[in-house]
Amino acid sequence: MDERTAPVFPVDESRRARARRARRRRGGAHRRPSRRVGQTILKVVAGGLSTAVLAGTAVGWATEGRFDKGFTRSAALGVDAPRSLSGDMNVLLIGLDTRKDQNGNDLPREVLDQLHAGDGDEGGYNANTLILVHIPADMKKIVAVSIPRDDYVKVSGIPGYSNVKIKEAYGLKKAAVQDQLINQGVTDTKELERAGREAGRASIVQAVRDLTGVPIDRFGEVTLAGFYDLAKALGGVEVCLNKPVNDSYYSGADFPAGRQRLDPAQSLAFVRQRHGLENGDLDRTHRQQAFLTSVALDLRKSGTFTDVGKLSALMDVAHRNIVLSDGWNVTDFLRTLGTSGSPAVEFRTLPVLRYDTINGQDVNIIDPAAIRREVRAAFGEPEPAAALFHQAPPTMAAADSPTGTPTPTPDVGKPVATTITGDTIPCVN
Repeated sequence: MDERTAPVFPVDESRRARARRARRRRGGAHRRPSRRVGQTILKVVAGGLSTAVLAGTAVGWATEGRFDKGFTRSAALGVDAPRSLSGDMNVLLIGLDTRKDQNGNDLPREVLDQLHAGDGDEGGYNANTLILVHIPADMKKIVAVSIPRDDYVKVSGIPGYSNVKIKEAYGLKKAAVQDQLINQGVTDTKELERAGREAGRASIVQAVRDLTGVPIDRFGEVTLAGFYDLAKALGGVEVCLNKPVNDSYYSGADFPAGRQRLDPAQSLAFVRQRHGLENGDLDRTHRQQAFLTSVALDLRKSGTFTDVGKLSALMDVAHRNIVLSDGWNVTDFLRTLGTSGSPAVEFRTLPVLRYDTINGQDVNIIDPAAIRREVRAAFGEPEPAAALFHQAPPTMAAADSPTGTPTPTPDVGKPVATTITGDTIPCVN
């Protein structure tokens, strides 16, 4: 349902008064969220918590667990995985570049046409967006770390591969598990899709855990179509570009410089473009951060959290496009955030040593030890004990070293940090 056409039913004053008396008799259950709650949620969203962008509907729909029950759930974190201590929480956000639904069926043609992203045979199951959000117990500062998708990392458990671009850890593992099941005689496409995706989620979680050296307590996965649906529910997204861009062949992006409001299809092109950008995927990472900031500001200004029609549309978007880790009660999570005041929010992008080419693929060469130091420092994490992790943090062996010609760029070699303040949408390339 589009938020602009969703019905809002009138309620007379006598009914409102009776409802208020009933709530008081029940001890205040189902109270309307305060302005402070809404503002805190939006600040978390601006820090990269895209799951919370959609899950913000829970504050207005705390009815018999209706919101939380509507999500697809995943056990991919594992029961014995390391967890954060002292009330801190690390949340991994996975943006999955697939043209399939949860059952493995192609998205409708009218949706694919709007996505400007080819058909169901393209895109695979790459985790093209990876953002690790640290929410400390004291809520003094939330840090969202973007992991460039082409970082070349060491992996285990994927047959035939020792190093991959981190985005591929999902799709390669999914394909391997499905092939194994098919060889065992499994033919049900829904079962194959479910088992393959669960394996893919576990693989990408482990890859990020090994790369960063910190625990992952929760995760949310959103599909390619989810960006489109979110922008549609909001009536488009405002962005700011430093210079005009034209990438009509690959992503469909064709925009002038300056501030502008993009329609849903243009919004998706904005976050997908990498061809023609000075820093390629790193610039695309900054666009994803700007997109989330814009969504947060738009939600606050539009009064979405007090509009039943808009809340309903966003709840539908969340349930259709998001998979959450088991045990994550998003309603309680957001209410807890609402008691924390207004924490500072910081975006960071992990450093890359240089660009290179390996086996015909463009990759980012990284220093895993430096990345782990960067993440732990940003999150305020102590040095990890080796026993806490399934395996030693990965390093690139000499035999895995690339042989291509490195290509440095101005944005490579140092982390990028941006603190989100006020109502300003950052301008990006």
